[in-house]
Amino acid sequence: MSAKPAVFVTRKLPDAVHERLLRNYDARLNLADKLYSTAELLAGVKDCDALLPCPTDKINAETVAALPERVKIIATFSVGCDHIDVAACKARGIVVGNTPDVLTDATADIALLLMLAAARGAYNGERTVREARWGAWAPTGMLGRHMTGKRLGIYGMGRIGQAVARRARAFDMEIHYHNRARLSPDREQGARFHANAEAMLPHCDFLSLNAPATAETTGFLNAARIGMLPDGAVVVNTARGPLVDDEALIAALKSGKLAAAGLDVFTGEPDINPGYRTLDNAFLLPHLGSATTETRNAMGFKALDNLDAFFAGKPLPARVA
Repeated sequence: MSAKPAVFVTRKLPDAVHERLLRNYDARLNLADKLYSTAELLAGVKDCDALLPCPTDKINAETVAALPERVKIIATFSVGCDHIDVAACKARGIVVGNTPDVLTDATADIALLLMLAAARGAYNGERTVREARWGAWAPTGMLGRHMTGKRLGIYGMGRIGQAVARRARAFDMEIHYHNRARLSPDREQGARFHANAEAMLPHCDFLSLNAPATAETTGFLNAARIGMLPDGAVVVNTARGPLVDDEALIAALKSGKLAAAGLDVFTGEPDINPGYRTLDNAFLLPHLGSATTETRNAMGFKALDNLDAFFAGKPLPARVA
């Protein structure tokens, strides 16, 4: 019987994923969940056939070039691949697989949580109770923004954007969206398409960022585009931090141009722009989009499906390169 393929796993994964890994592979696990340096990653993968990384691993062109010839597949535990130089992998003949579809609902749920929490001042309210500052009820106390019936703009109408739209319809929201291509009527479900993102922004009482991080989307929400939003709009981001110009968003929240923001992703996370921490009208989460047991198990299984297919000589269920 041939030896099992050796897989180097860079982070501690859910127990159910580890069980399947150990059953089918010579799995090199990181049970201490140590954040490996590039040197440690390269040392760990030197006698392996595959690499199973996470978004915390920065696999740039230099790292790809230093991978041993034996490594022929990278099965990332993520949908996004901005932590991997995919072009460099392709040039070296290294297959890259990701985990789409399985975290759509969990991330869309967080987007709605951010909308409601930001609009209704959940951070301020929760802190008031915890700090024993809750006084008598007041007719004008802690007023937020109503979400039901408002206009929602979605920047990026892929799987997650469409899932956000489905949830928002339960709040009778009027859906607008910008996407690289218009959806078919059955997927559009009455949402209003804007071929130009700037044309959509004046119609956004709420704006949800759901586009992938690319050269085109990086820095999308800058001062100029924030200025196109209605006064008192609410912005939420569950996509990637670099879609937002942090200084511009912080300035708009301080000035009152924007009523509030709900953010689950940040540039440079966990070392975020400290200006966000001073804002009462910013509801901040530590990248919880996919953080449910069911979703993280499904992500791990999807990564393993990619490995299983590769070593069986079959097409990957989710191949990036």
